[in-house]
Amino acid sequence: MSELINNSKFRKERLKELILKLHQGEDPGQVRAELISTLQMIPYGEVVEVEQELIQEGLPETEVLRLCDVHGEVLDGHIDIGGAQAIPEGHPVDVFKNENIELRKLILRAETLLGNLYAVKDDHFRDHTLQLLSCFNELMDIDKHYRRKEYLVFPYLEKNGITGPPKVMWGKHDEIRDQLKGCIEILRTRELKKTDLEDALELLFVPVLKSLSDMTKKEEEILFPMCMDVLTTEDWWHIHKQTLEFGFALFDPKVDWKPEGLPAEGYENTGISSENGTIQLPSGSFTAWEIMAILNTMPVDMTFVDKDDKVKYFTQGSHRIFARSRSIINRDVRLCHPPGSVHIIEKILDDFKSGRASHAPFWIQMKGKFIYIEYYALRDEKGEYLGTLEVSQDLTHIRELEGEQRILSYTGKID
Repeated sequence: MSELINNSKFRKERLKELILKLHQGEDPGQVRAELISTLQMIPYGEVVEVEQELIQEGLPETEVLRLCDVHGEVLDGHIDIGGAQAIPEGHPVDVFKNENIELRKLILRAETLLGNLYAVKDDHFRDHTLQLLSCFNELMDIDKHYRRKEYLVFPYLEKNGITGPPKVMWGKHDEIRDQLKGCIEILRTRELKKTDLEDALELLFVPVLKSLSDMTKKEEEILFPMCMDVLTTEDWWHIHKQTLEFGFALFDPKVDWKPEGLPAEGYENTGISSENGTIQLPSGSFTAWEIMAILNTMPVDMTFVDKDDKVKYFTQGSHRIFARSRSIINRDVRLCHPPGSVHIIEKILDDFKSGRASHAPFWIQMKGKFIYIEYYALRDEKGEYLGTLEVSQDLTHIRELEGEQRILSYTGKID
């Protein structure tokens, strides 16, 4: 039997038989027992090949998607990734895997909140559901992770003839996104009661958390090892360069990956969009490096939200007042605020877009400091709304100034 277990053709045929048994309605537990007794461990590449072959032989993609989770349960713990390539720090796959680590933490938090739901007293129920809403809003951030797979990774797999598995996985992404949106819609209901959640917990909340967790396993046990085998270093470099167009999900990489084996000119900075790196404006010009230094040196925090309400940029100066992570890039600005203040953010955006207002100032006392926060509507020369700029600054020192200090009194002393 050992020579058969080590035979790739035998393994794939046997795996195909077992999967078809699932599609014929056989008990997953029995199929799993057969898999363990005859195959034990299956190389990740063969799982992909079998799924591709089944689709090519006429098994509808919708049917593969329908039982995708059952396949995962049967194969769980029996996929061999021992031959997978090492992944450098900062590599797109390393980023994906670190995002999964943060996602699993968030899933655990959501499961804990759901588990405690019925123990919460009625007068604290609304606060508890707001915590859940905040948690599911964060979970929705996984959309950026999925979109990078769909638009950056899958095209390279398809160029290499691997078409079936990406289509099935994309379908699962859409299913998860719809389920998360449904959870968020329910949790946004102002008069939500415990009884309203009873059916939704079993039909929506618990299944989507399981699907999110299962997807991380499918990625790390099958998709990513296969991608590392199939995609070239140049492919990964193109993916890396375009990553910020979609944004990170729940994780902000600390290392900027630079692949070995590509010419020096391949390391162009991903933040420079023009060919020569110069930005020309009506009143002058500067390089992308210069404008970055200017923005990060100004003694204010700035965050730019585009006309579609997506966070597109924030300054990274040493004087930041409110912490920012690149995981918010391309995230809906509503999801960056506590649920209790979202209606105010929506009101400001609506006023800015309609032209009823162009400026909204606020000030708060925070940790002994006087913080001034302003929102500005950005408009082009025709008055068309371009987005919103948030500017925050610590005015504590300025409010304490007295008298005057003229330029002639400059001593060169560093503050």
